Amino acid sequence: LPAAGASLRPCSTRVAQEGINKPVIDRIIRVDHAGEYGANRIYAGQMAVLGRSSVGPVIQQMWNQEKAHLKKFNELMVAYRVRPTVLLPFWNVAGFVLGAGSALLGRKGAMACTVAVEESISEHYNNQIRTLIEEDPEKYKELLKVIKQFRDEEQEHHDIGLEHDAETTPAYSVLKTAIQLGCKAAIFLSERI
Repeated sequence: LPAAGASLRPCSTRVAQEGINKPVIDRIIRVDHAGEYGANRIYAGQMAVLGRSSVGPVIQQMWNQEKAHLKKFNELMVAYRVRPTVLLPFWNVAGFVLGAGSALLGRKGAMACTVAVEESISEHYNNQIRTLIEEDPEKYKELLKVIKQFRDEEQEHHDIGLEHDAETTPAYSVLKTAIQLGCKAAIFLSERI
């Protein structure tokens, strides 16, 4: 038997909480989890419409990376004891509708959506990286590593969208602006609620 006060579990999935800026970490993990959840729903919507088309494998590849991102943020939610945003049911529907709706415009529409969303997310991840570096880059080394890797993969998705003629979508700039405004609102709300 373990000594008095010793844990029966040899290891834990929790991260040591002392010394971290809990409100900042909670906000970062909550919003990133929500964003990756929403991205998964967007790609699910795109695959529902374009999964059997020539661009289906490209969308599936990006979706597979998003699934890995969501899995990691699910783990971080537990490790840091962060509650998810209460808006997940809304992001479930809104993400799928955005993905399917953009895909109904054709492969270029789906790629325009990808460019808009991934550009917003890359910028958002860059802001988080700056925040964590200002806080203490050594203390948040592991979280920074995750966010930097995911930022790079989101940027890769953005570039794939451009390579697949996103900018030739009719009313591209209007569509991109509208989606990015939605992303900013989703980020603002998911950090707080």
